[in-house]
Amino acid sequence: EENDRKRIPCPLDPNHTVYEDQLQKHLKKCNSREKPKPVYFVQDINAGLKDVAEIPEKQVPLSSLSKEELENLISKLKKASNGLELCLKEQILSHQALQEALNDPKNGESAFKHLKQQASILGNMEKLHLLGPGRCFVEFGAGRGKLSHWVDVALQNVENVQFLLVERATTRFKVDGKHKRRDSVFERLQVDIQHLCLNKVPILEKKKLAVVGIGKHLCGAATDLALRCLVESYTTCCDGENEEPAPKRSRNDKTEVASNNSADNESNREECKPVAGIVIALCCHHKCDWTHYVGREFFKSVGLGPVEFHYFQRMSSWATCGMRETATKASTSEENEDQTNDIEEHEQTLSKTESGSDTLQGILTVEERKEIGCLCKLLIDHGRIEYLKQRGYKAALQYYTDSAVSLENVLLTAVPSPSLIPEPT
Repeated sequence: EENDRKRIPCPLDPNHTVYEDQLQKHLKKCNSREKPKPVYFVQDINAGLKDVAEIPEKQVPLSSLSKEELENLISKLKKASNGLELCLKEQILSHQALQEALNDPKNGESAFKHLKQQASILGNMEKLHLLGPGRCFVEFGAGRGKLSHWVDVALQNVENVQFLLVERATTRFKVDGKHKRRDSVFERLQVDIQHLCLNKVPILEKKKLAVVGIGKHLCGAATDLALRCLVESYTTCCDGENEEPAPKRSRNDKTEVASNNSADNESNREECKPVAGIVIALCCHHKCDWTHYVGREFFKSVGLGPVEFHYFQRMSSWATCGMRETATKASTSEENEDQTNDIEEHEQTLSKTESGSDTLQGILTVEERKEIGCLCKLLIDHGRIEYLKQRGYKAALQYYTDSAVSLENVLLTAVPSPSLIPEPT
């Protein structure tokens, strides 16, 4: 009788099957069913572009461009990059919290590389005075939560610290469940950054803590979504709340109630920032998206648009494609379990056609491709810096680790400007 029952693909997820006569019962408990949206889910709040007409039609691949078309693109890239600071400052720092792990011989080469990057990110956070009490650290693309773990270790004796770990995927081998401190709170938000409204996260509604946005290798468009989440949707929501009764203003008692005109709102944002700082290790520029990109106004100001952006983001992979094979060999089984958006994993997603390494030989040398790829990355990142500056932040790009440790070695940092933070001596 059991053999007579028919199994059919589940309509919610065809990767598994169910007995046809039990379909209705299964649909009520299937793990693939649509679950109730959390209170902090706001559809496309950080998505960016709403003008569909501006989104370009599908472009032809780089490999199909003529020599003249490619040379024209490179000419536009060099013209737009003229005047930009091509050599970034080195800020390769470390932090005492990771010294024991860095000196542990049990850690293999791959683990050691991740630790060096995490130590430098913490060192840069400390230099910007972002490691302190009364903060909520929001780790975007958190994966296993390793970066938040080390921030927590660095803040062992600090009170009133909250961690929000944002990750859209279900993650195995999480480290945030192992913390022994009772006064630091870890909370996971399983949501796409595109739909995350920080202002509606209960702990932030309740505690009104200053937010520090962090991320290690935040992939492509996720960086733009995170920046918009912090400096547009969250800051705007906080400003909106703060305009009502004066006593309810967040951190700065000296800040006056903002008037309705845009100039006063701008100055108000400078005086009282709900976002205390941003520290994000950038990566995977080839996965950027004009729709979400925060630097569109900068691109337009230098005579570029969505078509050029499309090709520049593809060409950005040339900066790292030459060393992709050697970079992927070092990963250990532990690191393969680690879903922290690391460069070793991400580089595997690039095909030869995308990188253009097999189709552009004879037009460009390997070194020329690498130089152009780096220019593309710099231009895209500069658009992000301009975006942050226009919104009242002191923003910068710097090398935070050696290229031998990670080919994606640029760190974006931002603090409210004019900064009241004294320069460290």
